Amino acid sequence: MTTELRHESEYSRYTFWVDDEQVGLTDYRLHDGSIDIVHTEIDPVRRGVGLGGRMVQQVLDDIRTDVHDPVRATCPFVARYIDEHPAYEDLLTR
Repeated sequence: MTTELRHESEYSRYTFWVDDEQVGLTDYRLHDGSIDIVHTEIDPVRRGVGLGGRMVQQVLDDIRTDVHDPVRATCPFVARYIDEHPAYEDLLTR
């Protein structure tokens, strides 16, 4: 299984692909110098096998290395992911 994260900045989203099939997305909004992650979703058929966590990890890694904006985690899934993975807490805006 190969995964790929695509940043579609023109649509303010990331899409997540498994074996060349889009299975998830993460929507965000830019405002006040931060990136607010507002929604994540995985195709219902693909849920329950950890793809959501893999997608969020890759999104946060991309923000850390390429975007450099502080993060707001309006999306409950992303907020919970960061709570469970403290290595990403430094990305949060205070």
